[in-house]
Amino acid sequence: MSNDRIVRRSRASSKPAAVDWSEFDALSDEDIASATQSDSDAVPLADEEWFEKARLVQPLNKAAINIRLDQEVLDFFKSQGAGYQTRMNSVLRAYMEHEKNKKRA
Repeated sequence: MSNDRIVRRSRASSKPAAVDWSEFDALSDEDIASATQSDSDAVPLADEEWFEKARLVQPLNKAAINIRLDQEVLDFFKSQGAGYQTRMNSVLRAYMEHEKNKKRA
């Protein structure tokens, strides 16, 4: 076995770098609001109107089932990492909602 692929790390080498938060702490609420508004990637801040329209969504109960899938389909979802069952549920939910909306139109 080659030692070329072995990477050793110690706790000392994995410590995050120290961060100086003083510049951040010095920002006022107005500074933060201005920076947020000028950032095209920032999510808009929620305002009163948003809160009036917001609704509480409770997670649905899930049912444990046995299902037969093509091995290739299962391998694909598993290759995406942890949470593959949740992603599969999301894909099925998106299909279900699409079909429901199609029938309404």
